[in-house]
Amino acid sequence: MRIASRQHLDSGSTEDRTYLESLVREDFERCHPDDTFEDLKRRASFSKEDKGLLRDWMAVAAARAAAASTAKT
Repeated sequence: MRIASRQHLDSGSTEDRTYLESLVREDFERCHPDDTFEDLKRRASFSKEDKGLLRDWMAVAAARAAAASTAKT
């Protein structure tokens, strides 16, 4: 479930993507109180700045998922 900083945003299963989004959604919305994660995802389809921001948040999510996976073993 690793996401490199330049990896395409649509790769991976829907279930994996939903899990990763759940790891950062609350933090994103706390950092951007006038925005929602869903709005960011929608804007990312036509804004390169928002696509980069979404990619960065998903990289954080992937790192958190990897850390959680490592902690379980």
